[in-house]
Amino acid sequence: MTGKEVLDEARVSFFCHEEQRPGPVEQSLTVPWNGMKKQNNPQEVTAEILHWQPSSPPKRRIDHFAREEPLEIRVDTRPVSVTMRTPGQDAELAAGFLLSEGLVKRREDILRIQPSARNRAHNVVDVFLSPDLRVNFAQLTRHVFASSSCGLCGKATIEAVHQHFKPVRSKLSLAPETLCQLPGRMRSRQATFARTGGLHAAAVFDCEGNLDVLREDVGRHNAVDKVIGHGLLEDKLPFDRHILMVSGRASFEIMQKALAARIPIVCAVSAPSSLAVEFARESGQTLVGFLRGESFNVYSHSDRLPHWEARRNAKKSG
Repeated sequence: MTGKEVLDEARVSFFCHEEQRPGPVEQSLTVPWNGMKKQNNPQEVTAEILHWQPSSPPKRRIDHFAREEPLEIRVDTRPVSVTMRTPGQDAELAAGFLLSEGLVKRREDILRIQPSARNRAHNVVDVFLSPDLRVNFAQLTRHVFASSSCGLCGKATIEAVHQHFKPVRSKLSLAPETLCQLPGRMRSRQATFARTGGLHAAAVFDCEGNLDVLREDVGRHNAVDKVIGHGLLEDKLPFDRHILMVSGRASFEIMQKALAARIPIVCAVSAPSSLAVEFARESGQTLVGFLRGESFNVYSHSDRLPHWEARRNAKKSG
């Protein structure tokens, strides 16, 4: 069988064990591979799969997948990064990346962002900066390839990650009840995740819990870049009276990106890393983890949740 025939036809074997007849009974099913089919939504594709469960015979069905493709970011025609991302909002992703890397600080630093005319796959984006802006390309902290699952992968050195953004001084305060509503509001707007189950989400809310922007991506750090890039391109920064909500864990780099956008409160559905907690405490950020239902953990600067802090102190005194 040729390599093409192997790709075109997948043979799936499974074993059924019967109590009265020891030993496996092998059955083979032929699944034609018809390839991925693009949808109107650029963030997903569909393909035929074989679904198996113990109580019934395997069945063919159409499944949805989150798209993952490379994106090369060029600054003034010079390649600076390649990341694996979900297509869509590429200009926001590039802008957020450059902001969090310290290459740009305000909307006026970017003249325009456009897809490369030479790349028909739309996997290259060109960013043209203001001629008044001086860029030291030697200080870029990423290699040409960065993993979408871990933003720290591809960094030139760990020390280069520690960029010098000033700590936030926001006096924002938030009721715990408002905080607890954010995961549900974010989840209700994750349309592509509902179909694929394969995307991370990042959302920015105002101090009253109203959604400002939500983006989905296969990379959690890409999703954050997209929301802060949206804020930069729409001239909404700083987000110093806003909350960042992420669907996964809170890493150091997510905290660093939030700090670049001046976000004082970061919430995660899952756990933070140890370095994320240390960074939040030193950067004036309130870090909330395991935000699920009506419970959560606060790891730093709990004074921004005054009612929660008062209840905690009352329990201690009692």
